[in-house]
Amino acid sequence: MNAKKSVNPALELKNVGKAFGSVIALRDVSLRVDPGTVTCVLGDNGAGKSTLIKILSGVHKPSEGEFLVAGEPASFNSPRDAMGRGIATVFQDLATVPLMAVWRNFFLGNEPKKWWKPLGILDIKRAKDVAKAELLNMGIDLRDTEQAIGTLSGGERQAVAIARAVYFGANVLILDEPTSALGVRQSGIVLKYILAARERGVAVVFITHNPHHAHLVGDRFYLLNRGQMTAEFVRDKVKLDELIQAMAGGAELDTLTHEISIIRQD
Repeated sequence: MNAKKSVNPALELKNVGKAFGSVIALRDVSLRVDPGTVTCVLGDNGAGKSTLIKILSGVHKPSEGEFLVAGEPASFNSPRDAMGRGIATVFQDLATVPLMAVWRNFFLGNEPKKWWKPLGILDIKRAKDVAKAELLNMGIDLRDTEQAIGTLSGGERQAVAIARAVYFGANVLILDEPTSALGVRQSGIVLKYILAARERGVAVVFITHNPHHAHLVGDRFYLLNRGQMTAEFVRDKVKLDELIQAMAGGAELDTLTHEISIIRQD
């Protein structure tokens, strides 16, 4: 009987550090992201999430440690290099043009052409058809892809950005605080499409400061604090309140709760 073949992580960091001169932004960070899973990185402002995202997306190179993609060493000079290896990043600004139609934003920078590509013209019909079909494949049923993307809700715009990244071959999808500025319903829309991407085999990295959202969709959880990973959990072995406690600092939260209770009694 043959042994089950092991699958390399879609993306892995081993003891990665990043320094800007004398300022150490990340130290000894290890991270594993498997295909078809949602890996959540949680941390408050100043934890080092932005630097981590920039390393994963090809904006910065690590100062030390190993960066592996599908088990092989990787080094990127730009986000385009990272995309060439199947790593797509959806930043908070979404890189969309609000007054342009949804289908134009879907293909922004990668427009399909008729005839010889360098001198061809935009294949509008194909662009509209593909955008509509791919959005439907992700469960996104927009009334009209001709409408300006700026008329969509924040959750819908995030969903379009996720579908766009999946269509253009993302094996790893990095999401930078996608629910941070959204209400409960709109956050739910984004979380739904995170799971849709996972079901299509994409390895999702969900960067967030919200443990409630992370626990709803995550398979593995990393806690980042002051540039270092302080804890790692898997879904079957951590409850939401434990995740909140760990993120808040445990003893620090207990002390703060005690101090506030005293103030309220005064």
